[in-house]
Amino acid sequence: MLELLLILLLTFLALLGWAASVLGMPGNWLIVLLALACFWLSPVGSSSHVAWFSLVAILAAACLGEFLEFVASALGASRKGGSKRGAVLALAGSLAGAIAGLVFGSLIPPPVVGNVVASLLLGASGAFAGAIAGERWAGKDWDASFEIGSAAFWGRLLGTVGKAVCGTIACGIFLAAIWL
Repeated sequence: MLELLLILLLTFLALLGWAASVLGMPGNWLIVLLALACFWLSPVGSSSHVAWFSLVAILAAACLGEFLEFVASALGASRKGGSKRGAVLALAGSLAGAIAGLVFGSLIPPPVVGNVVASLLLGASGAFAGAIAGERWAGKDWDASFEIGSAAFWGRLLGTVGKAVCGTIACGIFLAAIWL
């Protein structure tokens, strides 16, 4: 019975990590930490033990997700000639927008879906606004700043989707490792 409760708790925490990754937060690393804990702390043969190859696969999926998010965001603005200042402000705007989406997304029905959609869209919109502000501060005209901001928006959105897909894979591997 205790083993079942532990597995249910691990499942809940893994799904929480997955949800955080969908929202653009580092939830994939929660899944990696759970897998590491199950690898080190659970005895071999226990249903909560994670084998080394599952651990490596989960770690690889999390690393790939971070890589995809970084590359998509960075390439989005840099392909259009974005500055470092614009990239830093795009990142800050993205984080602020994602947090605002979590807070105010519950006003959009249904609450959980509203929070996810608002966090994704406001995170990308924050990247857009931050990139425009950074490029204007760097002395670029409105047209160039808007183009770079648009690229930052799509880069952030696509990067978050890529990271969420990798989080889904990591979560699926973890859940299969502890349930099967």
